[in-house]
Amino acid sequence: MSRDKTTKINSTSFVLAVKDLEKSVNFYKNELGFETVWTDDGWHTLQRGAFTVMLGECPDDRSAFETKNHSYFAYINVENVDELYKEYQSKKIDMRQISDKPWGQREFAITTIDGHRITFGEAIHGTS
Repeated sequence: MSRDKTTKINSTSFVLAVKDLEKSVNFYKNELGFETVWTDDGWHTLQRGAFTVMLGECPDDRSAFETKNHSYFAYINVENVDELYKEYQSKKIDMRQISDKPWGQREFAITTIDGHRITFGEAIHGTS
């Protein structure tokens, strides 16, 4: 397979449909620690570090809760995953227990108020 060696992916942004934009924005800001980057009618872009999420209000669409396992949308590699886990433990966030995984990551997952699931992980030192 041939690839253009000059092309470089610099960052990613996730676009998510939410039922209630105001409620979702408040969750990302107050519970997950994001800040507003941009907003316009029916849209809100938020960021925490290199993690950008664009929320679009779609009140009549199915929620992510209804998509079951398809609601996983992001795996975020972080530094100090244990500190982030402790930060989120003090909030009202639906979370899975942090643990070391056989694929060499220490990770935990959260579920947003819209049903979207995000996993945060960090490479375990000494594994490849």
